[in-house]
Amino acid sequence: MHKAAYSVTFVRHGESEWNKMNLFCGWHDVGLSEEGEWDALEVSAAALKRENMRYDIAFTSCLRRANQTLDIILKELHLTDIPVRQLWRLNERHYGALTGFNKRQMADIYGEEQVQVWRRSFNVPPPAIEPANPYYHAIKNNPRLRHISEQDFPTTETLETTMERVVPEWTDSIIPEVRGGKRVLVVAHGTSLRGLVKHIQDADIMKFNLPNSIPFIIDFDESMKMVGGIRFLANDDTVLKAMEKVASIGGK
Repeated sequence: MHKAAYSVTFVRHGESEWNKMNLFCGWHDVGLSEEGEWDALEVSAAALKRENMRYDIAFTSCLRRANQTLDIILKELHLTDIPVRQLWRLNERHYGALTGFNKRQMADIYGEEQVQVWRRSFNVPPPAIEPANPYYHAIKNNPRLRHISEQDFPTTETLETTMERVVPEWTDSIIPEVRGGKRVLVVAHGTSLRGLVKHIQDADIMKFNLPNSIPFIIDFDESMKMVGGIRFLANDDTVLKAMEKVASIGGK
């Protein structure tokens, strides 16, 4: 068994306003709901405080819900002075034409099976977002995303294409900090983190659902190979319930 040389902490952001309404969110830039703010404080930050976790650098996406979650965590841990790198390649997956629509509604229109294929398959994209979508222009003109080149700006994504942008960022931006001895915190999104976990574990994670707000730690050996399993900072029952909630299309 290889010995752990490094470890990285990951957090999926708390409930957003659109999670609360059961809408496909993707690249639309909504903030945390009140419950999401509470979770960032009482679930994410509280768990990290219990473990006396300290960090030297944090990575997050360019989307507000991840940024807010990170801000709350760093404030609680008294780490507001550490460098924070906002990387668009850690953004949530782009849900294309589904953006802004209720998951339950979409399941009623297209069938539950088709919607779950779009949500959970590796390489089947939803239809691309069109200018007629009510959120198309808000996404394209978001000042937080202005620096992304036209060729890199997606109109729909799968887990596979999300991984194609997330994994190089892990390799080129995050791993060098870990190898340099920095204690690293990554706060991102369901699909961008699922893609990273799939890459790190080299496993089939189609049915793997990452819970909101519960931090998890992955240990690595000297060559940045994973050591042991994913360690969630919560009891098994809490983790399981949170995973089931994420997996559900929901009745809302």
